[in-house]
Amino acid sequence: MNLLFIRWKMEKIYNSIIEALIFSSDDSISPGELIKAVKGIDGEDTQITPNEVEDCVDEINKFYDENNISYHIIRIADGFLFATRPEYAKYVGYLSSEKSKRRLSQAALETLAIIAYKQPVTKPELESIRGVNSDYILNTLLEKNLIAIKGRAETIGRPLLYATTEEFLKYFALNKLSDLPKPREIEEIMQDEDFIEQKNKIMMNMIEDTVENESSGEGENNDKAE
Repeated sequence: MNLLFIRWKMEKIYNSIIEALIFSSDDSISPGELIKAVKGIDGEDTQITPNEVEDCVDEINKFYDENNISYHIIRIADGFLFATRPEYAKYVGYLSSEKSKRRLSQAALETLAIIAYKQPVTKPELESIRGVNSDYILNTLLEKNLIAIKGRAETIGRPLLYATTEEFLKYFALNKLSDLPKPREIEEIMQDEDFIEQKNKIMMNMIEDTVENESSGEGENNDKAE
């Protein structure tokens, strides 16, 4: 059998293996983890490198593009993860309640944005920017593993330093911190009509949720009174 054909066939097999491993992972999976899984089954002498893994992912995505598949493989936190294409995300989001469960408050988003752009940052520095106490918000972000303590500052009192985590990258679908939008880009987004419309919808939903919760609370109080 032609050696080139054998090599081509092996490449196709590994494409399928890499695809299956990424698909089965609930979290972003790195090239090193993919290689470890392949060698764990096929033997340590199996010839597969991180560059070849990258090539496999590129070829898989090329196939998805050519066949108009609704999902693709994206790079997040130095690893790979399956994701719905942006043009279909709104339909998936409509059916999914996961986003609402994990929704961050405006205060949490503001705090997270400051940490992301100023990290590592201390609590006093953070509060001087926001102008309010941030104990509760910091605890919430720590519990969600979106930020972590990265040591202490070399200043009076040696306050704790906070920085974003890998979970932060995954939450916002970023591959690395340099993918964060620049301040100028944020200004352009804030002025975009679609953004303003979406912001108004979110605010309306939050108002409706508040009214509904208050109504439920009144109902419970009336029941107790009776």
